[in-house]
Amino acid sequence: MSQEMWKAYSRGLAAALNEGGIHVSALLLKSYRQLGLSDTEMMLLLQLMLFGEREYIEFPTPEQLAERLGTTPVAVAQMLGRLLRDGFLAIEDEIDPSTGVQSERYSLEGWLLKAAEWAAEDKRRTKQQTNRKPERRAADPSNLFSVFEQEFGRLLSPMECETISGWLDQDRYSEEIIRFALKEAVFAGKLSLRYIDRILLEWSRNRVTNEEEARAHAQKFRGGKH
Repeated sequence: MSQEMWKAYSRGLAAALNEGGIHVSALLLKSYRQLGLSDTEMMLLLQLMLFGEREYIEFPTPEQLAERLGTTPVAVAQMLGRLLRDGFLAIEDEIDPSTGVQSERYSLEGWLLKAAEWAAEDKRRTKQQTNRKPERRAADPSNLFSVFEQEFGRLLSPMECETISGWLDQDRYSEEIIRFALKEAVFAGKLSLRYIDRILLEWSRNRVTNEEEARAHAQKFRGGKH
C-alpha cells in the first residue's frame, strides 16, 4: 500500500470510528431468516436502531428510512405495517417530563423477544437431538415395509426397500402375494429377500396370483402339511 493510500485509509478509518456505531447482537443476525424476515426488513430494523441510538430520532419517517434503504416511502410504509402486524415492532407514546410534549417512538422489544424465543427453542431441539437414542419404529400392519421389518426384527436397508419396491412397481406382484411369500420364508426359516424373490419367481412362472393359489401351490411341495 502506497503512502497516499495508507493516509486515505487512515482518514476513512478515523472518520468511521468517530461516527460511532450500534451494538447488534449475534442472535439477531443468526435468527432473522428463521423468524421470517427478509434482508430488506432486517436492514430496516437496523436502520431504526441506528436512528434511535445514534441520531436520537426515535420515530423516523418513511421518507427518511427510504433514503437510507434506497427504496420508496410507500415500500417502507408497507414493510413497517407488516412488522407492526407481526409483532416485530410496536409504536409507543411517551411524554417529555420537562415539557409535557407527547411523541411517538418505535419499540423493537417484540423483535428481541421473538429472537430470544427462537434461540430457546433451537437450544431445546438441539439438546433433544443430542440425547435422542435411535428407536425402532413400531410396525404398521397396513404398511408392507413395516411388516418386513417386524418379521426381520430390524429396520430395512435402502437396498432392501428398493428390492421390495421393485416387486411392486416393476414385477407387478400384489401386496397379498408378497406378504404370503414372506410367511413362507418365515415358515422355512430363511429370512432373506433373495429366498423370497425365488418364491415369487416360482409362483409367477406357475401363474400363481393370489394367496389361495399360493397356499395350494406350496402345499403340493410340503405334502399338504401346511
